[in-house]
Amino acid sequence: MTYGLPLEWIVAVRFLYEGRLQTVFIVVGIAIGVGVIVFMSAMLAGLENNILKRVLTTQAQIQVIATDQVARALRDPAQETEDATVQRPSQRVALIDQWQSIVQRLRDEPNITFVSPTTSGSMLAIRGEASRSITLVGIEPDTYFRIVKIPDYIVAGTARLTSESILVGVELAKDLGVRVGDKINVTSANGGQRVLTITGLLDFGNKGANQRSTYVALRTAQSVMGMIGGVTSLEVSLYDIYAAEDMARYIMAAHRVVAESWIKTNAQFYSAIQAQKATNTLIRLFVGLSVAFGIAAVLVVSVIQRSKEIGILRAMGTTRGQIIRLFLLQGGLLGFAGSMVGAVLGAGGLVYWHSVARQADGGELFPLMLEQQLFVYTAILATLTGLLAAMAPALRAAKLDPVVAIRG
Repeated sequence: MTYGLPLEWIVAVRFLYEGRLQTVFIVVGIAIGVGVIVFMSAMLAGLENNILKRVLTTQAQIQVIATDQVARALRDPAQETEDATVQRPSQRVALIDQWQSIVQRLRDEPNITFVSPTTSGSMLAIRGEASRSITLVGIEPDTYFRIVKIPDYIVAGTARLTSESILVGVELAKDLGVRVGDKINVTSANGGQRVLTITGLLDFGNKGANQRSTYVALRTAQSVMGMIGGVTSLEVSLYDIYAAEDMARYIMAAHRVVAESWIKTNAQFYSAIQAQKATNTLIRLFVGLSVAFGIAAVLVVSVIQRSKEIGILRAMGTTRGQIIRLFLLQGGLLGFAGSMVGAVLGAGGLVYWHSVARQADGGELFPLMLEQQLFVYTAILATLTGLLAAMAPALRAAKLDPVVAIRG
């Protein structure tokens, strides 16, 4: 022990200092690799978050609806034969049977956070001589807004809903020539109608949705559509959004309903997310391998260059275990130092790219997500990579015969 430090630490630091040019090069190489990992991981996490935000803030993670009406073959009791021609019946708006009990059972599921009943259907919105076809969705704001973030898309007015109010898209408001505070007449195909006051304008960033989407209180929709007490769908949100497809299958098996997950209805978005994750994993793997081979190459050269010094250390009583730890320390120190520099480079590059990369509308391309755990995991990964890369050179150094090493 010298200066309170074990011999391995003192010799390891000395070897790194004496070969400082090599040390600088390998630290820079590790830093570049770690910087790439930090940059790509944080950027892809931001892009994933952005995709999920666009998809899951405008729809539920699982939508439960009633099963389709099925045509049954006609049987003649006298002849015991069936009519060979079976036509699919015309589909009318289907209500979910005993939806209250289904809601209660779903809310008891551990992975389900919220369940909200809705009643929706095609309607006609009329203002003076102007009329437009719309999709009217009746909701319970307290639960529905926790699943679909309607208040985040309000650009005028408020998201407040009463029995006499309605939220409409900005394109629909433009087509009808109305604004917040104006009234429109909503009419259903069965003759139901209601005059409602616009309390908020919505902008989903999609022209089609802005032209058709309208929201009212659940009981208002049930009254206008003549579906008193009935609902057409149950909107469900989960703790684990990636378990949506499994949960949808479970719901269909446990109840006589149809359940569709966001994974199924947004297959392209989900495939893009999975591709991003696979890309990130491959980048980490190849960068990690390049860093490991770089550290191993430098330490192998160090063993060859310092074989005499290693022989002298062995002759002075240094054990093989100490020699192994000496080179493992060098690998670990190189990995840790490179991870510190690389984390700064990666974070700085990401901040700069986030400031210059913009969407067509001027908004940010992806949210800036620099989580502390990313830097911790990267430092641990780089240090472990350095230790593993140093294993082969350390074992080679420990096997050197002191006499042969000293003679050169």
